[in-house]
Amino acid sequence: MLNAIRAAEKTITFETYIYWSGNIGREFADTLSEKARQVVKIHVLLDRVGSQKMEESSIQKMRDAGVEIEKYHPLKWYSWRRLNNRTHRKILVVDGKIGLTGGVGIADEWNGDAQGPDNWRDTHYRIEGPVVAQLQAAFTDNWTKLTGDVLHSGEYFPELKENGPHFAQVFKSSREGGADSMHLMYLLSIAAAKKSIHLSMAYFIPDELAREAMVAALARGVTIQIILPGRYIDKTLVRSASRGTWGPLLEAGAEIFEFQPTMFHCKVLIVDELWVSVGSTNLDNRSFKLNDESNLNVCNQQFAERQLTDFKADLARARQITLREWENRPWKEKAREYALEIIQSQL
Repeated sequence: MLNAIRAAEKTITFETYIYWSGNIGREFADTLSEKARQVVKIHVLLDRVGSQKMEESSIQKMRDAGVEIEKYHPLKWYSWRRLNNRTHRKILVVDGKIGLTGGVGIADEWNGDAQGPDNWRDTHYRIEGPVVAQLQAAFTDNWTKLTGDVLHSGEYFPELKENGPHFAQVFKSSREGGADSMHLMYLLSIAAAKKSIHLSMAYFIPDELAREAMVAALARGVTIQIILPGRYIDKTLVRSASRGTWGPLLEAGAEIFEFQPTMFHCKVLIVDELWVSVGSTNLDNRSFKLNDESNLNVCNQQFAERQLTDFKADLARARQITLREWENRPWKEKAREYALEIIQSQL
């Protein structure tokens, strides 16, 4: 991401949920400031909640250099109805030609290779070709809503030629427009599966429709393997709420694994080793109903096989949770899971 920013010549658009203080946060601020001083047009959209841990000095440094920075749904008394709607998208577009998206936030936790608890496991993608314009459109959608400015010139949307054999699209959802579209995309992907579903997910609290779709897929002979975070997770409530939903899936034959070395922040769906959806979306109500999200969808066997290679490598560092183990978990854990059903719509 930093290399792409340093290579920028005309424009940079950048939207992220997490931006925290630390070495990486300061390096991004310094690099964006330097490019702004080189008269590159830079627009940064930060989620107000996700960037709470960001140093104000970094924001001021960028603004002083000429970076345009906006906060998504700032915490104001008169906008309380929108406080629960956050932008969870991770979008970086350089010169309208290079796009980067996935699960990575701007914090030191991503400055490693999942070698220990302090270095999270995640996946991010660099893309070129016509699909970059769709990623840019996802950014400008929120930018225009917040500022009224329309970024429509050729500096942001240059002519893009096909670049590679992959059929790809950027798929987005928002509470203010198409809140159910991402949910439907996941349900249709699961319903279309004929052989296999491989799911890597940071936060996994499937609703009744999603559970029914997966159980139906298992009944027609589809194998389902799911990798989730283990004891290293930044939101312990979410892990407890997730475990409470596993029963029907395990009984139907799904295989569920917990990643052991560190926090597992990936969001990757692989269907029939052909269809892949990656990006910011978790399989939970917050992503499907409350947050603004964006995913990169790719239909290509070679690309899917590459993601499956990563999945198998993660599987080797994960521990399977059997139905017997799940059924025999402590009663206090079961009670906690049951209690969390009350707030499941917010998780």
